[in-house]
Amino acid sequence: MLSLFLPLFLVFLFIGLPVVFALIAAPALLLWFNGQERDIVLLYRNVYNGMDSFPLMAVPFFMLAGELMNRAGITARLVEFSQAVIGHFRAGLAHVNILSSMLFAGLSGSAVADVSALGSMMIPAMEREGYSRKFAAAVTAASSIIGPIIPPSGIMIIYAYVMGESVAALFLAGVVPGVVIGLALMVLVRFLAEREGLPAAKPRASWKERGEASLKAFWPLLTPIIIMGGILGGIFTPTEASAIAVAYAFFIGFFVLRTLKFSDVPSILTRAGLTSSVVLLLVGAAMAFKTVASLAHTPEMLAGFMLSLTENPLLLLFLINVLLFIVGMFLDAGPAIIILGPILGPIFVQMGVEPVHFAIIMAVNLTVGLMTPPMGLVLFVTASVSRLKVETVARAVLPFLAVEVAVIFLITYVPALSLTLPRLFGFLN
Repeated sequence: MLSLFLPLFLVFLFIGLPVVFALIAAPALLLWFNGQERDIVLLYRNVYNGMDSFPLMAVPFFMLAGELMNRAGITARLVEFSQAVIGHFRAGLAHVNILSSMLFAGLSGSAVADVSALGSMMIPAMEREGYSRKFAAAVTAASSIIGPIIPPSGIMIIYAYVMGESVAALFLAGVVPGVVIGLALMVLVRFLAEREGLPAAKPRASWKERGEASLKAFWPLLTPIIIMGGILGGIFTPTEASAIAVAYAFFIGFFVLRTLKFSDVPSILTRAGLTSSVVLLLVGAAMAFKTVASLAHTPEMLAGFMLSLTENPLLLLFLINVLLFIVGMFLDAGPAIIILGPILGPIFVQMGVEPVHFAIIMAVNLTVGLMTPPMGLVLFVTASVSRLKVETVARAVLPFLAVEVAVIFLITYVPALSLTLPRLFGFLN
């Protein structure tokens, strides 16, 4: 009977119960019906234990750093830099949107932060340049999912915490896939530029204009270099790096750019605290959910079922991508990683798949799920920012979604895209 907790969880999701309550209520009800009242106490204790972790402290710190950077006007500087570099391409503002997301990913690591910060700026700007609002919203939504892939990445930290992997190795492994997704989206925009009659290219920026834009973006662009350089150089841990990122964002916002005021601090702390509490509560609930999954022997049953279908690793990787894509439609990336990582990871590691490679497959797949209906969080945020219906954004984003799915399979079957950088830095043999 206990094995029914997963179907019951899905029922709760379909009737609209918030994910965090569904994660706790489904196993608790079945434990109660099963006469395992003492295990219910263990379940709720694990909600706290799941959050009580030093590595997870990096999540709220990186979110606070992102809030500080956004409030300090860093987003506008990144957009100006992107405009100077590639704004002269056909459909240049769409390319600028994508490149800005790639750069912003190195500051926040959050798709929702990307949509909120860049969307409010880029969607009206693209509309003024002659793009349709739904196309501008689709480009913003599609490029925002690069945020959790290029480091620093909250979901990579969560995966490392759950699976015992190196955060630095996962950060490095996400760089090339994130860049590949961005380039693939640019290729699609270039193709659509001719077919859809997107706005023509703007004049190329002069070297003086590029230099001025680069100087304005210099301090923000140092952020990922400081974070990754410190971690890879052994100067500080990923958790300490997140605190360094906050200190650096505070320093440039108050003393270098002077765009922050002390009166801004309470609202910045409030927004970062609320966002962090949502993420950490989901992590705690998902860890409790994972406990019941272990009691019900769900990992063993699912492993047996998958291996009964086929023992061909290539075919299993195809099937797992389909499964993760479907899961991503209904479940946020963080909880999905905590629930499915310990179940699926060992199966593929036993079949010879490098653990870091599988982590990237899972992380990218579930991140793309943020922009898939019916419950993709990025779709709802984009709809809110663009003042369009969710279904309108969902339809407009389909060509971009198809490209990202193709990149997922490329990442899956070409491990070198994920593993080359970790190997170069000595994290893998």
